Amino acid sequence: MSRANIAQLILAAPAVLTAEKSFRRNPVIGSHRLNEAGLHRRRVAIAARLAERRRATLAGRIDADERARFDRDGFVIRENALPEPLLERVREELATRPLPAWEMRQGQTINRVLPLPLDGSALSELAGFVRRPDVRNLIGYAAGRSGNVATMLQTIVVDPQSGEADPQANLHADTFHPTAKFWLFLHDVGADDGPFAYVPGSHRLTPERLAWEDAEARSATQSDNPHHAAGSFRLTEEDLGALGYGQLQRFPVKGNTLVVADTYGFHRRVESLRPTIRTSLYGIARRNPFHPWNGLDIRDLPFVRDRGMRIHLAMEDRRARKGRKVVYQNVGTILAGAEQQL
Repeated sequence: MSRANIAQLILAAPAVLTAEKSFRRNPVIGSHRLNEAGLHRRRVAIAARLAERRRATLAGRIDADERARFDRDGFVIRENALPEPLLERVREELATRPLPAWEMRQGQTINRVLPLPLDGSALSELAGFVRRPDVRNLIGYAAGRSGNVATMLQTIVVDPQSGEADPQANLHADTFHPTAKFWLFLHDVGADDGPFAYVPGSHRLTPERLAWEDAEARSATQSDNPHHAAGSFRLTEEDLGALGYGQLQRFPVKGNTLVVADTYGFHRRVESLRPTIRTSLYGIARRNPFHPWNGLDIRDLPFVRDRGMRIHLAMEDRRARKGRKVVYQNVGTILAGAEQQL
């Protein structure tokens, strides 16, 4: 092994104790030899144990019924999440107020993100929903750790005739450890509108799941699927029984429904059968799974918390101006409301 390769491994090694998940990007995490020796298996098992300990300290802050449903299923669905007057004001503002937007195309699907304004409008009030203790604690419990929740508006636009299949329509886990996403759907999402789908109970680390994780890690670097190689493991619905899980369930919902899920559990976006568009309040809670504590998140300071997405997207714009590859492209201002035409 050359000195350059040794140096590369030394520099890559600390990421083992972080949320880094890519087998292809990190030569230590993606090492066949180390994964044969159990590296990935141990990362998964330790992260799961620490998440359970952190959840135990949060359990008393969660509604008992919602906690029981999450422990059983890996997700919670709450209807009528917003006060009706605020919901109507939010819908009206979405339909009439153009907002700065950035988007990423994945096959036939456009994933568009829009930072929430901070001007006292209905949309800025919507941002305060995530700071409610009942919502914040539920998201932290699902994530296995309290702390910052990156929050934004998200618009999903699907035209089944416009491109290749959406990779998010493949059954997958987001990463190797508990992490939460939430969607507060602002309009109805029907059965044919590409609803969220989840495998109940698949957030639990069964012996079969751990053995599967171990086997997948040994070959992930060579996977033809870039998402799989990046640590977001894919599988088919036929594989679920062998891992000790039940069947995938689809969740069409009424507008004003909150869905919070641990996306270590297997989930996907159902394929839309026709052109569709939907907007939700959306957020991600993902932190270093190997820190034993809750809270103490610098990204949760007031100035950073309210501007984190804007800062991230400004950095994307800066990279784009330098001709570098970016995930989200700036598309100017658009209307995010469901009335917008495809």
